[in-house]
Amino acid sequence: MVKVRIIPCLDVKNGRVVKGINFLDLVDAGDPVEQAKHYSENGADEICFLDISASIEKRDTMVNVVRKTANEVFIPLTVGGGISSLENIHSLLQAGADKVSINSAALKNPNIIKESSQYFGNQCIVVAVDVKKEKNDWFVYSHGGTNNTNKYALEWIEKVQELGAGEILLTSMDKDGTKSGFDLELLEKVSNFIKIPVIASGGVGKLEHFYEGVVRGKANALLAASVFHFNEISIKEVKEYLLEKEIEIRI
Repeated sequence: MVKVRIIPCLDVKNGRVVKGINFLDLVDAGDPVEQAKHYSENGADEICFLDISASIEKRDTMVNVVRKTANEVFIPLTVGGGISSLENIHSLLQAGADKVSINSAALKNPNIIKESSQYFGNQCIVVAVDVKKEKNDWFVYSHGGTNNTNKYALEWIEKVQELGAGEILLTSMDKDGTKSGFDLELLEKVSNFIKIPVIASGGVGKLEHFYEGVVRGKANALLAASVFHFNEISIKEVKEYLLEKEIEIRI
């Protein structure tokens, strides 16, 4: 069995880590480089940086922050937000990112998934899918959750896999920041539906939610923000809890 990864997510806006509820009402949660260093030293398996306003503001992702972080952090670093070309991806990988996360650009030009996975290797390419439930189905949103693309989530995720993505970062906008647990129905559907790894995102509020994400949601990796940023739960506590539950994790 592949070991489950625990990934703190740092949403970055104007050079600061922020966190909100349902992608709204953002509050400051610290310096991104210092936060990433702290998580690296305290058991995180990877770090995920999302420049949440880059696509809306139509600018490139924060290469300088990535470079500074890569000098301080020695675990895999995934970076997303505002990535729209192979040149963007190359710049981030050169700056020290191990993977890139593409969302809005892939929805606008799906071929970027195929081109980037062939050029850089699919192990570098994560496709982020932000979804919201409406009328008993899930729809994909772009531009930091501000734009409903009217694409059905399951159809889009299947296409993303076919185009060569290495992983899916699946975020439930309905659950984001609510601390009510992952959208297990959505997670289970997607995990049963595709063959590539699924990173679960949106809704963690207590230790049991991590366990549910693996056992019921069948996720390969568990991503959280609020509970880590505000010291409600530590990564060490999560790993100890999952070990007690006989879940295979990285020590």
